[in-house]
Amino acid sequence: MVRVALSLGSNLGDRRAHLEWAADRLRSILANLETSDVIETDPVDVPDPQPPYLNMAATGQTSLTPDRLIERLLDIEQRGGRERRSPKAARTIDLDLILYGDVMMATPAVSLPHPRFRTRRFVLEPLAAIAADWVDPVTGRTVRQLLDDLNDKEKGA
Repeated sequence: MVRVALSLGSNLGDRRAHLEWAADRLRSILANLETSDVIETDPVDVPDPQPPYLNMAATGQTSLTPDRLIERLLDIEQRGGRERRSPKAARTIDLDLILYGDVMMATPAVSLPHPRFRTRRFVLEPLAAIAADWVDPVTGRTVRQLLDDLNDKEKGA
């Protein structure tokens, strides 16, 4: 079993219900699922005006390979009504694999750790609430340290 971290987001429809529904589906593929509180954030790097997101993080354990886990996440998104009109379109549910143990890999299907998670408050803040001591295998810094780094950067330190 490998410990994994996920980011969940929704900015269409009943956002909280979409997150709760997705978390329930994750229980069928991840053992010892733990979820963070929900936070509301503005959309980041989107090409058009969009409603705010509700975001949360989840950790759990899986025996699935990274590729197979991504397939299962995409299936949950599809069953949750996600339509992929464009890469950064508003969505009912978004599930991103952030960390897969201490694995570092890049294939056309998956990059681990997630390449942009270190700069995204909507990922780091909820993840720090449930996995603050998890070490990013690329930087050697904990999730809490990465969030502190982001806070310092935003303050201009």
